[in-house]
Amino acid sequence: MIIKNIFKSSEEKDSLGNWFRNKRFKFFFDKINLMDKPISILDLGGKVKFWENRNLSGNHNFLITIINLESEKSVYPNIETKVGNILELKSFKKNSFDIVFSNSVIEHLHNFQNQKKMASEILRIGKKHIIQTPNKYFFIEPHYMFPFFQYLPSKIQYKILTKTKLSRLRKWDKKFARQYLKEIRLLTVNEMKEIFPRSKIYQEKFFGMSKSFTAYNL
Repeated sequence: MIIKNIFKSSEEKDSLGNWFRNKRFKFFFDKINLMDKPISILDLGGKVKFWENRNLSGNHNFLITIINLESEKSVYPNIETKVGNILELKSFKKNSFDIVFSNSVIEHLHNFQNQKKMASEILRIGKKHIIQTPNKYFFIEPHYMFPFFQYLPSKIQYKILTKTKLSRLRKWDKKFARQYLKEIRLLTVNEMKEIFPRSKIYQEKFFGMSKSFTAYNL
């Protein structure tokens, strides 16, 4: 059971990934909770379950808007979901939200140009921000739960995903694997500092190594 929890999606409440998210989020929530209420939060690329797992669903002190490429229904009055492209946020004015939040999304934008564009929009729309991404040089690639996967040639990556169960204990769908390999571009700490030049960088540690980086200005 413990092994299965390691390989589960971070959206699952009993997964190792969700445990890390809870630990990391507590650091920021202690700061957020000191702000005047209600607090408006724009979640770029998130899901309702993330806020359920943080026990903020239904809490009217936190007014959450989620933007994602796919539609998702929210049954909570404080959580609104919208379909949209996080690179095209012209409908929102400057400082529209108290906080722009994003968890493990910016590395899914194919290239550094798109990542810089997302960062620019975040800095425009949000008074504050909390943007997390995995560390490119961490020894476990978290999307695949496979050691040093990011250093392998793409052909070998594809074979591992589609012909073995070495990634998350399952064989990946071929079309999904191709798309995933194409879209993932991990960032370094220097790149995060470059696109969020006035932000602090929270480094999440695991056995003394930086597992992920979070740019924030709380």
